[in-house]
Amino acid sequence: MIALIESLFQIEFVITALVGFAAFGTVLTIAAPYFEGDKLGARIKGVSLERDKLRAQQKAQLVSGDARLRERPKRSLVTQIVESLNLRSVFEAEASREALRQAGMRSERHLVAFLALRLITPFIVAIVVFIYSSTVFADRIPPQMRLVATVVGLVFGFYLPSIVLKNLKTRRQDSIRKAWSDALDLLLICVESGMAIEPALQRVAREIGSGSVALAEELTLTVAELSYLQDRRKAFENLGKRTGLPTVKSVVTSLIQSERYGTPLGTALRVLAQENRDARMQEAERKAAALPPKLTVPMILFFLPVIFVIILGPSVIMVMKLQ
Repeated sequence: MIALIESLFQIEFVITALVGFAAFGTVLTIAAPYFEGDKLGARIKGVSLERDKLRAQQKAQLVSGDARLRERPKRSLVTQIVESLNLRSVFEAEASREALRQAGMRSERHLVAFLALRLITPFIVAIVVFIYSSTVFADRIPPQMRLVATVVGLVFGFYLPSIVLKNLKTRRQDSIRKAWSDALDLLLICVESGMAIEPALQRVAREIGSGSVALAEELTLTVAELSYLQDRRKAFENLGKRTGLPTVKSVVTSLIQSERYGTPLGTALRVLAQENRDARMQEAERKAAALPPKLTVPMILFFLPVIFVIILGPSVIMVMKLQ
């Protein structure tokens, strides 16, 4: 058994396995678009479940407390562990909940799973690092360095769930940011044509789904909250919190002011749409201006040697022939 474990952690086997994983990942990346399902349909189905949940909550609030006793739902083992160790206060559950919502994970089970991962992942990474350093590099690394590597793995495992969550949140926000300008233009057209805000948002969500599934999901959920929440302002505020983008929050502020004071929404949306387009143009110009410095190093490393070979190559060959 020990010999089998040592053979699994040999350098040759590890390199072969990494090459195999890289080849499999390349094939999977190329073939993934052909096997993708209807992401928009799945997200809309999830939003429908959220809408049914909101409807159930509203009905439960309307029923008096003496109507009937409800059984307390059974908690899972992970939930019991999280609550028994008080991980919600240790790992700042509210900040984690906000980040999970911005990453598209709004359920309570997502929060429980994330808190449990923050507790378990450091030990898993530390054990893997210790086993790997004790088998593969047993003769090359002294015990003190193995202990240091284990501690580093423990610290890295503690921050690993937060890093993954931050990447997911950033990717989702980028998707919403890229499609927000088009969505704002569509919303302006719908509002100026005389549509109310709920059907306008629903139409924009249906049209923008091909460009950004995340934005379509957020708009559909906002329509559901507008239908079932008593305070419509809360539905708009939730949209700004779930996205975490300043451009979305500015539109949310305009929607709230229009709902409260009855101000015309078309004028505000037109100004915001123009500002958003200007901001996108400035961002594109900034990225274009940053390209020449970034291309300097690749040009020096790859283009100049080739040019020197092409220019000096024939002369070097002639000199070698003369000798």
